[in-house]
Amino acid sequence: MRYKRSLRVQELLLEEISKLLIHGLKDPRIGFVTLTRVELSDNLKHARVMVSIMGDIKQKEESLTGLNSAKGFIRGQLGRSLHLRYIPELEFKIDKSAEHVEKITKILSELHHEP
Repeated sequence: MRYKRSLRVQELLLEEISKLLIHGLKDPRIGFVTLTRVELSDNLKHARVMVSIMGDIKQKEESLTGLNSAKGFIRGQLGRSLHLRYIPELEFKIDKSAEHVEKITKILSELHHEP
């Protein structure tokens, strides 16, 4: 039962934070950001929000800084839109899994095309 609740809350957070990124945040530092997943602690009090950010290293760092400075605003908005007893503390992290997949795909492609 608890596992299902955790998954539901993760999905809710992902959906609501995505909406805020599209419509609610006005920070110019935040570039093209895509939420990839939310990892919620067992007690539902901490959420690690994994993001993929387009751009070079500087743009990624600026976007991450902008997201982290907007954590309070985002939590406040989540408190208004979600009917949860407690809104988890948010931590934004860059999701490097897409980069790993791209590297592996490139290596496999090179191996496949070798004579």
